[in-house]
Amino acid sequence: GEAEVDGFNELVLRAGLTWRQVVVLRAYAKYLRQAGTVFSQEYLQSTFCSYPALAGLLVELFDTRFDPHQTLPEADRTLRVKELVNRINRRLDEVTSLDQDRIFRAYLALIQATMRTSFFQRGEDNRPKSYVAFKLDPRAVPDLPEPRPRHEIFVYSPHFEGVHLRYGQVARGGLRWSDRREDFRTEILGLVKAQAVKNAVIVPAGAKGGFVLKRAPAAWEQRRVEAVECYQLFISALLDVTDNLVGGEVVPPEGVVRYDSDDPYLVVAADKGTATFSDIANEISRAHGFWLGDAFASGGSAGYDHKKMGITARGAWESVKRHFRELGVDVQNDDVTVVGIGDMSGDVFGNGMLRSRHIKLVAAFDHRHIFVDPDPDPETSYAERQRLFALPRSSWDDYDRSLISAGGGVFPRTAKSVTVTPQMREALGMADGPATITPSELIRAVMQAPVDLLFNGGIGTYVKATTEPNAEAGDKANDPVRVNGAQLRCKVLGEGGNLGLTQRGRIEYALTGGRINTDFIDNSGGVDCSDREVNIKILLAAAGLEGPERDQLLADMTDEVARLVLRTNYDQAAALGHAREQAASLLPVHRRMLADLERSGALNRSLEALPTDEELDERAAAGRGLTAPEFAVLLAYVKNLLQEEVVASDLPDDRWTGQVLEEYFPQPVVAGFGDQLDRHRLRREIVVLGLVNEAVNRGGTSFVFRAVEETGASTADVLRAYVIVREVFGLRALWSAVEELDNRMPVAGQTAAYLSTRRLLDRAVRWLLQNRRSSLDVAAEIATLRPGVSRLLPQLGTLFRGTEREVLTQHTASLVARGLPEQVADCTTRITYGFGLLDIVEVTRVAGLDPTGEAVEQVAGVYFTLSERFRIDAVLSKISALPREDRWQTLARMALRYDLYAALSALTSEVLASTSAGVDPEARVFGWEQVNAPAITRARNAISELETSRADLAVLSVLLRQIRTLVRTTGT
Repeated sequence: GEAEVDGFNELVLRAGLTWRQVVVLRAYAKYLRQAGTVFSQEYLQSTFCSYPALAGLLVELFDTRFDPHQTLPEADRTLRVKELVNRINRRLDEVTSLDQDRIFRAYLALIQATMRTSFFQRGEDNRPKSYVAFKLDPRAVPDLPEPRPRHEIFVYSPHFEGVHLRYGQVARGGLRWSDRREDFRTEILGLVKAQAVKNAVIVPAGAKGGFVLKRAPAAWEQRRVEAVECYQLFISALLDVTDNLVGGEVVPPEGVVRYDSDDPYLVVAADKGTATFSDIANEISRAHGFWLGDAFASGGSAGYDHKKMGITARGAWESVKRHFRELGVDVQNDDVTVVGIGDMSGDVFGNGMLRSRHIKLVAAFDHRHIFVDPDPDPETSYAERQRLFALPRSSWDDYDRSLISAGGGVFPRTAKSVTVTPQMREALGMADGPATITPSELIRAVMQAPVDLLFNGGIGTYVKATTEPNAEAGDKANDPVRVNGAQLRCKVLGEGGNLGLTQRGRIEYALTGGRINTDFIDNSGGVDCSDREVNIKILLAAAGLEGPERDQLLADMTDEVARLVLRTNYDQAAALGHAREQAASLLPVHRRMLADLERSGALNRSLEALPTDEELDERAAAGRGLTAPEFAVLLAYVKNLLQEEVVASDLPDDRWTGQVLEEYFPQPVVAGFGDQLDRHRLRREIVVLGLVNEAVNRGGTSFVFRAVEETGASTADVLRAYVIVREVFGLRALWSAVEELDNRMPVAGQTAAYLSTRRLLDRAVRWLLQNRRSSLDVAAEIATLRPGVSRLLPQLGTLFRGTEREVLTQHTASLVARGLPEQVADCTTRITYGFGLLDIVEVTRVAGLDPTGEAVEQVAGVYFTLSERFRIDAVLSKISALPREDRWQTLARMALRYDLYAALSALTSEVLASTSAGVDPEARVFGWEQVNAPAITRARNAISELETSRADLAVLSVLLRQIRTLVRTTGT
């Protein structure tokens, strides 16, 4: 039973190989089949038997590369490998069949793409292990389907096969028990693609793994026993080729020759079929002495139980609540009609349908039953769903029929037909038709029901685009019930489950006006919770806290961990809401971003279903931009790429980042083990994660891209500038005040407040990047700028003069009209128009005056008097109206804006230098004007002409030149 019986065994005689050496060729054949080769195993076998000498050479090449017992020095091993490759290539000239030539070259490439293998390891009985693990570099494997992960481990055994795909050195994701024996790698590849974008909110990159049983017993209990045994071997195989950490030093696995760099980070999670296997994985981790201990597999008995916490569903519900707030509905207090995919025994669907007592669940289905309740009573049905959720195992068949409204019922999917009642027809919006329909037809009607919410908490892909064949969904079992995105009539779609829709299906639904994000946005709570568990355990292990005391601390922090996770869900849902608001106006910017990402090779637009340039042209003509599902993908790509870039910089080593680290962990951890935070193995990654997610969520998807594009600064310095501006202007307090208004005012008003602060954020960040040529010192800049800005900001309403003060008043009034309380509206306005305070503090400092005292108020008086006299705000409005269709137009706008501000600062400095201190600011400006009247009059005349004409780049450039000339003239 240790070797499979197949045609490869002929090579024992034909090529003189041992049965163990034949395993190498057989294992690679199994991998090629999963990788999509067109050749059958029978053809692969016959090819090798036809050319046994080549088979022997390939095995010799494998042995030479990986046998740890060879006595060859490294240089001689390298030379020997090169000689063998040359011999194989010469032998290939003798192969007459093109197909067979392709097979041998595929094997040659696979052996060379293999970075490690456990083939030469032995078990405790000194016998070869019953499985073999091969760690591959997917980028070196020809013809491998896209997308290609960074690392891949393929595990072969006569009893099971498995694969683990990782997108980075530090990566995590679930391991599933797959039932797709013929193409389980394709399934895992689709899942890891989704995981890669989902993991934008956590430290590790995306990973996913899965295994299939090859000798599965028919009886369920026996099959489960076999699955557990194979899962244990699969976990062991992954650890067999993974480095360990001992005393902080990397220790390679025994009996393994490595052709890659140190790689000690391997974590896994529960997934389909393995939900209860975390403790099993952690036992193996401990048995291997693996440094992560029971942080290896999150969610075990000493971890966070996602179903008990309801964390995935609660995270998805944050997206649902956001969508409905935008529609003017409070789902916690207003009744909403719902249809769903799943049943109450499921983690996601069960918890999801208990998120509000105002859910009117009209219909739902799983793989067993279809539930229909045409006119449910919210309170009664909530209680019954709660009862089902509390049962050890339940189905819709357990629902109390007496509580179902007239015309409803529970119908088995195996039924030959279902009678359509008038109440059912009305509730599901079914057109007149036959009196009976099939269960599949009923499910399609449920999917297309005209309800408030469709909530997906099940397994399977149920929605595609009209242009997609069913095969694109990769879920043949649900082909009979799948509908198109354009056919959905729900107002909101929440994705608690994975892969419920194809991405093109989501986009099609969004283009019809439906409100939807993506699965990886909505259900990221689970992975976020798991990653926080892992990072907390790493910290506590380093601090020496173990056993019951540690477990109790973890349990005590459950609510706070949940709060931190749900904060991420809230922020991402808000970020996508704000992105939708600016979708049309910022389309040129998003277009440049897509093109830039594509040019760099970071993004494949077709693979991610992102629009082509031609499609973007059509949307621009129609006044539309990207949809929320497209923004979600772009958001995730931006975060992942920024994290990768910034973690390689020196930013994570800045002392001020300790605060970012503290904000990531629950307060009991910070209070008890704060001295250990700086020594956390993933300190740098955690810091970067926090900064990138906050800056992109708050500043917008294109925030960093535009700042880098317009200033040439590094991404790290853009993030430093973001933190400085946030702290100097107290943006967190304003954001918090706006968030507290959820469901108390229209979302449009809150969004207007957020987007107003982005104006300040954009300009202030660029000011810092342009005025501080060296790397930004965050703490020093905050200490320099905050006192003066904090002193002036409350006075801004009185510091502004004339028509500019009227602009502030009008802006505040417009926010109040949108529902913002007067105090919040006033604060928002002052921050929005507070950019000039940076110049005022800087002019005060350069003049040798105290920027924290009364002197800064004198400077501000002069500054704003000049601003009113020269109509600076009006000129800025003309500049803002210029197009920004391409990078050069954008840079030109920015140059004009900052030239204008620089001129205003220079004029302020001249007035200060040429007039007496202690005099009223208006009097100082008046005195300066009398001395320089001719030049000032010319500039004012030009500005007056500008206000009554259409301003283009040329006109504004000439005006700015006159103002700069004015600075030089009065300066002399």
